Amino acid sequence: MAEVQDTALGEIATLTWRGEVPQPDQIYRLVGVRWWGGGAYEYKRIQGADTQAPQLFRVEPGDLVINKIWARHGSIAIVDETLAGAHGSAEFPTFTLDTNRVDPRFVHWFSKSKLAWAQCEALSQGTSGKNRVKPERFLTIRIPLPSLEVQRKLTARFDSASAAVLARENQAAQVASEVEATLRAAFARIIADAPRVAMGEIAPLVRRPVVIDPDASYPELGVRSFGKGTFHKPALPGIEVGTKKLFTVGAGDLVFNIVFAWEGAVAVAADKDAGRVGSHRFLTCVPDPSRATSEFLRFWFLSEEGMLALGQASPGGAGRNRTLGIKALEAIKVPVPSLDAQLWFDSLQSKARAAKAAQAEATAHLDQLLPAMLNEVFG
Repeated sequence: MAEVQDTALGEIATLTWRGEVPQPDQIYRLVGVRWWGGGAYEYKRIQGADTQAPQLFRVEPGDLVINKIWARHGSIAIVDETLAGAHGSAEFPTFTLDTNRVDPRFVHWFSKSKLAWAQCEALSQGTSGKNRVKPERFLTIRIPLPSLEVQRKLTARFDSASAAVLARENQAAQVASEVEATLRAAFARIIADAPRVAMGEIAPLVRRPVVIDPDASYPELGVRSFGKGTFHKPALPGIEVGTKKLFTVGAGDLVFNIVFAWEGAVAVAADKDAGRVGSHRFLTCVPDPSRATSEFLRFWFLSEEGMLALGQASPGGAGRNRTLGIKALEAIKVPVPSLDAQLWFDSLQSKARAAKAAQAEATAHLDQLLPAMLNEVFG
């Protein structure tokens, strides 16, 4: 990038306070600034009588605004048209830009760069008051500044890449929505007249106790909430197990995290999960292979009806006080259509996962494009 000047923000930005005494009967839109260059937004509206601030400060489109406390986390933004006339507290200093030297959109993209974040983090080191960045110090941040013409060309490239990422994400979301709708409709058809069988009969609890060797290590398995699958925890040294009971997980097990089953902590163990261990908080159920499949049962438990059943089988208060009972799980009656119907539905689920994976792969490529472009310009 030719003829780039390493410029302090103080050369192109001026601290600007547009203070107003809050009027009791007026509604004020308050500005927030997301982390990591995520932009400015309206986070709430308040009546003037409900604020204790002696002044609120108006922001205008094109202003550069920061959150003094979270600037170290990239809480920097350019105000857009949707926030014209909104206000911030004294924690959100605003700066007007010299538009003869800098395009606000170029600063918008700079706010999303690692260079900006690193400088804000450095300014926060050793400061008091929750690491607030003083406006005067913020203006010492340096930005690579080419000519206005070059800035606008670069901004157009960034905007184009961003639009492509958004379009791909919207397409992926639409595909995911259509796939889920197809699965739900197919599932509803095959369970419509299916008999109901207790879990204890169709997929009983299977425990595989581990004999602990103090010199060995035991890789643990976790189950995410909201049907997001399994994950691998670090290995637990045998000497640290103590009185904790561990149980081996097998491939194809239907695994429940009893602490968070009520919010969808249900998964099918994959081949890569086989041999890992879980504590007594992880229940492994093994379906009768002549009558049911784990993938089919997982789908039901993550359906509205299945989640309701898990909630009812997990009494208590919120969070860790809601624990899935073993007897209650065994008593849940699940729909059991023919095995052929279940296998057909499982193949449909497999195709759906493949479609989602293809969309995710295409989106991931574009997701890497914009950060690479920003790094090329801002270093």
